[in-house]
Amino acid sequence: MKIKNKLTYSIGSLFVVIILLGLFSVSYIIKMKQDTENILVDNYNSVKYAQQMQDALNNYLQDSNSILAFEKSMKLQEDNITEPYEKQVTESLVNQYNLYKKNPDQTNFVLLNKSINTIILINISSISRKAEVAKTTANSAMLWIVVLSVFSAIVAMVMLVRFPKSFTRPIKELTEGIISVSNQNYDSRLNFDKDSEFGEVAISFNSMAEQIATFKESSLTKIIATKLYLELIINSIDEPIICLDNQKNVLFVNNEAIKILNIDYDKIINQSALDISLKNDLFRRLIRELDSDLVKDEPLKIYSNNKESYFQVRYVTTTNNTGTVILLSNITKYKELDNAKTNFISIISHELKTPVSAIMMSLKLLEDKRIGEMNEEQLSLSKSIRENSDRLLIIIGELLKMTQVETGKLQLNPKVTKPIELINYAVNATRVLADKFGCNIEIEYPDKLPKLFVDSEKIAWVVTNLLSNAIHYSNENARIIVGARQVDKNIEIYIQDFGKGIDSRYHQSIFDRYFRVPGTKVKGSGLGLAISKDFIEAHGGTIRVESEVGKGSKFIASLSIP
Repeated sequence: MKIKNKLTYSIGSLFVVIILLGLFSVSYIIKMKQDTENILVDNYNSVKYAQQMQDALNNYLQDSNSILAFEKSMKLQEDNITEPYEKQVTESLVNQYNLYKKNPDQTNFVLLNKSINTIILINISSISRKAEVAKTTANSAMLWIVVLSVFSAIVAMVMLVRFPKSFTRPIKELTEGIISVSNQNYDSRLNFDKDSEFGEVAISFNSMAEQIATFKESSLTKIIATKLYLELIINSIDEPIICLDNQKNVLFVNNEAIKILNIDYDKIINQSALDISLKNDLFRRLIRELDSDLVKDEPLKIYSNNKESYFQVRYVTTTNNTGTVILLSNITKYKELDNAKTNFISIISHELKTPVSAIMMSLKLLEDKRIGEMNEEQLSLSKSIRENSDRLLIIIGELLKMTQVETGKLQLNPKVTKPIELINYAVNATRVLADKFGCNIEIEYPDKLPKLFVDSEKIAWVVTNLLSNAIHYSNENARIIVGARQVDKNIEIYIQDFGKGIDSRYHQSIFDRYFRVPGTKVKGSGLGLAISKDFIEAHGGTIRVESEVGKGSKFIASLSIP
């Protein structure tokens, strides 16, 4: 049944009950009014007329006006006959009055008075009877009014209890159905009367739930197939892969990850990564670096398959930050090749240093005038041999420093040093080179500058290398600025030239090993800036370049103040 019909029937029923209650009440009130009027108008008047006649009869012989009053009251009584036998008594009264009027003796007086009393008695009896009838009517009216009131109250109570439910029940069922479907319970259905307002809603809802269930079943089949396909692909990859959701629960791992973690598949899948990390050192390291804001470029060293392996760890955050994929790239063979290269360079550098020293010693003996004077051609050759030998020693020295950094054997011997001492050392070390190219070196140094706690030998080497580069890449008679300044809690040592400059595309690459800017004519190994960067970073500092093509370059090494 529709809610509109329920509302109509319920309110209509209550309206009918109220009307019935009103009709009963009005009818009984009218009836009680009529009974009361009968008592007051008819019987009361008859008693009044009889009493007036008695009063007139008692004064009948003494007052002539009493005759008129008696006859008037008697006439009114004749017109007010309401009770049975009242007419006969009234007629008897008239006859007795006529007899008394002809012969006013005691006997007629008694009989006339008796007739009057009879009229009074009849009306008083009638009044009593009618009062009982009115009382009965009142009791009956009260009873029916109470019954109808109780019935009305029951109907109202039933409506109060059931009527709101008839409204809220379908809405509640619809709400529960929607919540059930939102909780992926697609078997939920609504059962409403087809004739109700919610009948069409129920049909549409059930159709929607059925379609969603069908779609879910088909989609779930596709998802499972896709999942199996992806697992097959991921397990075929030789690199370890671990996937976590945003709650850091393990969604899946491939076989390579299981091998290096040395843990059973069932003990890791769908488990909390934090719980696993408590029992697995390698997993703990991976999670710790995941939570860390610092990006570490150093490879992860893992002992697996009875050998040391190196992995480069990469963390990839999924779309909308719903999870993280941990990718471990096996770089063991590259690490081994790099170590072999470093060892080879170290050995070659040491092996080359001995014959180069022997060449330098032989050259020094040749240049000794005690042996004999050399002609101009011999002096030119000797100078060329010395320059190339010096250059070769510089390259060997750079290679040895690089191998120290790569093998982790770089040792720092820090001490308190004034920045001006580092600058002066570099200026003095490159003075001959600056004079050769005619470069003018300017020093910018403030009056007061805090001291540094660094390995002065290595930082001096960095400043010397940067200054040497500035001289080589400057034009003849060029101006070069070397200086230091305080920026916040750091000391910046800078070397600025006004030469060719460096394209912005190479500002990061020039600090890579063996990299040389394309088109550079100055000879070099491509190691100086890379070693300088390693030395500065070993002190916890940074090195950068500010340069524009045609405007020169400015190299800045920043070191923290202790």
